[in-house]
Amino acid sequence: MTYYPRIRDLREDNDKTQKEVAQYLGTPYQYYAVYEKGTSEIPFERAILLAKYYNVSLDYIAGLTNNKRGLASSDLSDSEQQLLRFVTSLSKEERTMLSRLAELIDKI
Repeated sequence: MTYYPRIRDLREDNDKTQKEVAQYLGTPYQYYAVYEKGTSEIPFERAILLAKYYNVSLDYIAGLTNNKRGLASSDLSDSEQQLLRFVTSLSKEERTMLSRLAELIDKI
């Protein structure tokens, strides 16, 4: 079971009750409470609603980054940023070919 402690932190930081957030999500209060406790996984659709509600990224809710806006190029190493710049400079056709090449390499 995945536990996302940030949803409780976000709720408390925004001075909301579990009942208020549950009402926004269109779910019974008891369902939302178990999401916060981590005894039940949050359905993806509800995680998206929470991200919109608090104006944060899903990456932030999942604990993948401490940046509320999500993973950004600043979270990448210099070589990863360079690779990203290279890939985004390619045409759609070139990106498709690169993707196919990466799939072939992955199979090796």
